[in-house]
Amino acid sequence: MFNFLSRKVISHTYIRIPFLQIKSAIDLKYSNQLKKITSQKCSIIGREKYLNSAVLIPLVIFDGIEYLLFEKRSLLVRQPGEISFPGGHFDGRTDCDFSETAIRETCEELGISKNKIDLISSLGTLVAPMGVIVETYIGLIKISSIDELNIDKKEVDRIFLLPLQHFVDTKPDEYFTRLELHSFIINEKGEKEEFLPVKELGLPEQYALPWRGGKHRVLVYKTDEEIIWGITAELIYELTKKLKEQID
Repeated sequence: MFNFLSRKVISHTYIRIPFLQIKSAIDLKYSNQLKKITSQKCSIIGREKYLNSAVLIPLVIFDGIEYLLFEKRSLLVRQPGEISFPGGHFDGRTDCDFSETAIRETCEELGISKNKIDLISSLGTLVAPMGVIVETYIGLIKISSIDELNIDKKEVDRIFLLPLQHFVDTKPDEYFTRLELHSFIINEKGEKEEFLPVKELGLPEQYALPWRGGKHRVLVYKTDEEIIWGITAELIYELTKKLKEQID
């Protein structure tokens, strides 16, 4: 496993690294490549049926080293204790597009102003098997110290930084879950709840039984800070894959 003692690992709770002026784009190994990672937009049929959200992958640069910023979710929110990037649900009342969602949520969760975020590019759209669409953006957080962040403790337990280089060099572990579809369930009262009336509609009988939706890949990065898995790990993997394509 990567030895983080040989590099600077920053946690909101106990380490502060003073900001040294950001070096030129020539000196930074990955930041200049990030601008070239822009996904092609496409329309998702039936999008309104999904939970539409957006996240920002925050890049922070200290002393010429590029870090990714992570949040550990508060115990007061959905999926408590898990590791994620800043983000949340699209709000049509306030957000003109998904990039505004990502920036708004980042400002709220990290306690920074909008002018502290430079949006670099769009990584793409992730459609999760449980009905969630995640529009993903990459942005530079322009701070001179991690102490400039005033995290919202109702949503975020703590933050930490890990070198981007680590994820470029490290292959995630790969696991799988199996999805299974049911046309009905037996609820806690022992009653049958039918979702798809197979017999009534004259559909093939096999659909009255559970049928498999195939295996779903789950990526896991094991770090000295936390286990990073699920959607967050997928986004890291996609980011580093595209960076390697640019460099190679």
